[in-house]
Order: sequence, then structure tokens, then C-alpha cells
Amino acid sequence: LAIDAPVALAPYVAAKGSIAVDGVSLTVNGVAGARFHVNLIPHTLKVTTLGRLGKGARVNLEVDLVARYVARLLAA
Repeated sequence: LAIDAPVALAPYVAAKGSIAVDGVSLTVNGVAGARFHVNLIPHTLKVTTLGRLGKGARVNLEVDLVARYVARLLAA
């Protein structure tokens, strides 16, 4: 699944980091600019709403808390 993150969230998305997509915690497989990819296994597609997403669907994103802490520390 490829997702285009809002520009404000993109710096907090890192390969092999965590992200929640519509409340489902996933591992980021790859990042290219603001676009990132996650792999979805059949079980996840079956038991979550992610299997029903269509192209261009809007999703709720929650970035990794550790990434936000690191960014805050570096900005200080």
C-alpha cells in the first residue's frame, strides 16, 4: 500500500519505523519523499478496514512517537 503523507508529517516517517494507518499499527517498508509504503498481509486485509480502501482514499495517520521526540530534541 502506498500512501502520500501530508508534508508536515513526512519528516517523521522512516523506513522500518512504525506508523498507524486508520488505527492499524504497521511497519514502514520504504519512503520516497512524502510517499511511503507498507506491506499488508492477507490477515490484516481481512480483519481491518484497510482491505476496503480504494485508490485516493483518505486515511488517518499517526506517526511514531519516538520520531516526534527525536525531532523535538534536535530542534532544541
